[in-house]
Amino acid sequence: MAKKGKGNRIQVILECTEHKTSGQPGTSRYITTKNRKNTPERMERKKYNSILKKYTVHKEIK
Repeated sequence: MAKKGKGNRIQVILECTEHKTSGQPGTSRYITTKNRKNTPERMERKKYNSILKKYTVHKEIK
């Protein structure tokens, strides 16, 4: 039988925190999934920002 109701995995968008303060146009965003039971708080990951050409902290946005 198929599962009923909502699953625990949801899609989230990660946005660069340093890019806003740099003043350059554009944004660096990544889409990923997370388990809402294991990580109920907002995610933070170090990801590559192709505009700034370095690894920066990306935080989950709503």
